[in-house]
Amino acid sequence: MKAVLPSALLALALAGFAHAAAPVKVEAAWARPIVAGQDSTGAYMTLTASEPLTLLGAETPAAGIVEIHEMKMVGDVMKMRAAETLALAAGKPLVLKPGGYHLMLMDLKAPFKAGTRIQVTLRLRDAKGAEQKVNVTVPVAASAAAAKH
Repeated sequence: MKAVLPSALLALALAGFAHAAAPVKVEAAWARPIVAGQDSTGAYMTLTASEPLTLLGAETPAAGIVEIHEMKMVGDVMKMRAAETLALAAGKPLVLKPGGYHLMLMDLKAPFKAGTRIQVTLRLRDAKGAEQKVNVTVPVAASAAAAKH
């Protein structure tokens, strides 16, 4: 019995640790700096879920409004529209990028300057309906390559 108790406690602790792991891996995050007079910008990243998830949206103290947007060609015209949610398949990267799906940050509280960082909280829902939040530090840079430096 004495040998079983420590093993059982260790198993419970490891199970709790595994459950606490982030449901989505976030890589290559960056947001564009803005120019004078601009009050919106895009944020981009690659999301890889460990289980099927739905991206419900995001929030940041740096902007009054954050929406999921999609840009796509309709005939000869590039159009942007809001998307309610985005499905994330387990193990399949979803790339939020310029010219495709991205986070649109509007009503900015202050100018986004290259070399700074903003905090973004992603809101996700799992297949059971439970909602989770994932905090991401997003560098502000002119490009994804510049964000790596």
